[in-house]
Amino acid sequence: MSSEVINPATGKKIRNYNEMSTDEALKAVDKTNEAWKRWRSTTFKERAECMHNAARILKDEKNKWAKLMTEEMGKVTKSGIAEAEKCAWVCEYYANNAEKFLEAKVVETDASKSYVSYQPIGVVLAVMPWNFPFWQVLRFAAPTLMAGNAGVLKHASNVPGCANAIEEIFRRAGFPENLFTTLLIGSDKVNDIIGHEKIRAVTLTGSTPAGKAVASRAGEMLKKTVLELGGSDPYVILKDADLEATVETCVTSRLINAGQSCIAAKRFIVVKELKAQFERMMVEQMRSKVLGDPANDMTDLGPMAREDLRDELHKQVQQSINLGAKCLLGGEVPDMQGAYYSATVLTDVRSGTPAYDEELFGPVAAIIEAQDEQDAIRIANDTSFGLGAAIFTRDKHKGEQIAAKELEAGSCFVNSFVKSDPRLPFGGIKESGYGRELGIFGIREFVNIKTVYIK
Repeated sequence: MSSEVINPATGKKIRNYNEMSTDEALKAVDKTNEAWKRWRSTTFKERAECMHNAARILKDEKNKWAKLMTEEMGKVTKSGIAEAEKCAWVCEYYANNAEKFLEAKVVETDASKSYVSYQPIGVVLAVMPWNFPFWQVLRFAAPTLMAGNAGVLKHASNVPGCANAIEEIFRRAGFPENLFTTLLIGSDKVNDIIGHEKIRAVTLTGSTPAGKAVASRAGEMLKKTVLELGGSDPYVILKDADLEATVETCVTSRLINAGQSCIAAKRFIVVKELKAQFERMMVEQMRSKVLGDPANDMTDLGPMAREDLRDELHKQVQQSINLGAKCLLGGEVPDMQGAYYSATVLTDVRSGTPAYDEELFGPVAAIIEAQDEQDAIRIANDTSFGLGAAIFTRDKHKGEQIAAKELEAGSCFVNSFVKSDPRLPFGGIKESGYGRELGIFGIREFVNIKTVYIK
């Protein structure tokens, strides 16, 4: 069976890829498990040498990888270059720190010697999305391989070239053949792969329904999962915020990757004293962003990844307007070829509308009025999601207290947009998932935390 890859900027077919059969995919997992049996006994120094090589390839050929991202999912090329550089960073980070993160921890007991050891568990399946087609994979793969595990990747069907490229990078970097394997399969075959006896754990980044389906299947098989799911990140703007800097940060976050990011700012909760001014400034900055060819260095906002995703977003916007939201900018499908959507600002957004209750995965800002600080916090937490959140105030102490203790999310930022960082744990709560990637916590998710006791 073959599948088409469509360039979202032009709507034209790029190429065809042949999908694996279930039997071919299961046999590929067997080969990965055989490679893991040898890899698990390597030293951290040996693993780090390969991982540093991968980082060099990512940096040296970043323009090549960025072009591939642009072709397959419409990412603005300059953002693709930055993504490749960030992937190199996560490779270097775990190459330099994995041994320290996984060193045995002595625990004093009545034994003559007792300690906690961190051992690899085997083959980890990654089900990954298209929106950051290199970063989402590398932030899983770097700690997984450095921990002595092996990886099997089921990437999104619209970015098969990126999936194959990542496998190629690891192979060229000196990792053993089949240690990291790409499975070009559809979502309908994921259950079969999870059921393979050599798959020890599953990590998924994607929608909440996809996470629930994978977790259910993995639960049947008693296999651990880490899920990074959807988000409807609130950005709380208090009356003492530096409004100029705040609006610039909010617009940047909302339009990253054409708004197709789980941790992009989505709901802007503004105290009533600032609402009118915030609206004017938000509209002005959103309007100034250049919509167009993602390969052009002057472009700020490229196409969405697929036309069906663009059409679903437009439906959510129109439903919100019909239910009382006011459209200040955009809200329309531009008259141009490709999966483009205009930068859009909605205001007077209320509970019961898609712009308030759902994740709007595109360049749409939803402004919500709050009566005061406590009302703003209430609205921020009034969501089924809990991935990221941000608060803007000149009082950094107050901002820290709200971020640390009152906002319900896995990552809470003060006077900055939410972003992932190899040094910090990343993940959500509620319907945004569970478990953590990155930092020391990420590499310890898929290891056997083993007690060793000597009498």
